[in-house]
Amino acid sequence: MRIDLGDDEQPEIGLIALIDCIFFLLMFFMAATSFKHPDGKKPEKNMRILLPTSQVSLDPATAGPAPLIIGVDAEGSLYIDGKRVSTQALHDLLKREAARDPAQPVRIDGDQAARYQDIVHVLDLCQFEGLTRVSMHTR
Repeated sequence: MRIDLGDDEQPEIGLIALIDCIFFLLMFFMAATSFKHPDGKKPEKNMRILLPTSQVSLDPATAGPAPLIIGVDAEGSLYIDGKRVSTQALHDLLKREAARDPAQPVRIDGDQAARYQDIVHVLDLCQFEGLTRVSMHTR
């Protein structure tokens, strides 16, 4: 004699319970993790960066042709050979130098307090004109 126990249903995995367990584990690990800094200090919102100085200098005799020197002061003013120039004048000079010699080396003398954006702007002008031999002067 056979006993009928009802419909033969396939077992299902309870996804709701599984999601609850995963969420519980996530909350446990978030609460158990310590977010304190080891030295007890709070992180600063502004990064204070001191730019490094180079201990190595090149020998001028082996450095190759004289580079075009572009100066950038702390206020973002541009200088060519010690004379203040506008951005348009610098652009025109770089265009002439690139037409004359695309391998012309360029050296950027940036003030330590100069904004990074001002230096990047000069680098963009050099790259736009095809001058790729660009170096930064350090002290």
